[in-house]
Amino acid sequence: MQPLDSTDTRLLLALAKDPRRTVVALAEKLGLSRNTVQARMAQLEKKSVFLSFERRINTASLGYPLTAFIHVHVQQQKLTAITERISEIPEVIEAFGVTGQADILVRVVSADAEDLFRINGKILACEGVERCDTSLAMGELVPFRVAPLLARGPRPAS
Repeated sequence: MQPLDSTDTRLLLALAKDPRRTVVALAEKLGLSRNTVQARMAQLEKKSVFLSFERRINTASLGYPLTAFIHVHVQQQKLTAITERISEIPEVIEAFGVTGQADILVRVVSADAEDLFRINGKILACEGVERCDTSLAMGELVPFRVAPLLARGPRPAS
């Protein structure tokens, strides 16, 4: 991916602060023409800079107030099939392949402890899963953010 320039980062920072701002309002705020902002937004979208809107939906409002992280230990040769099965569980909101003792880190949401137990059982039931270690999130200390990186500006290419 081609690195972003300072105009791109200024635009993204303005959007991060107020995502509902119109193209005209962004242009005015940044001292750019409407066409420039519109073209930059199109290029940023084409570069897949924007994540899905889903990241902004609070799962507690959907009836899932608990968040847990499940470290899944798997048989490596079955990793792809296990990932597919895990992705079919609606309460799984993210999964990452990781280094260390576990192979997959899964972020799940649940209605309560009993529901979390059920979800954990679904993951354990996947063929090739050896064991799971589950940690309940007690509270979000640093929410997902990129504004500090945008404020720093583009990182020089190496």
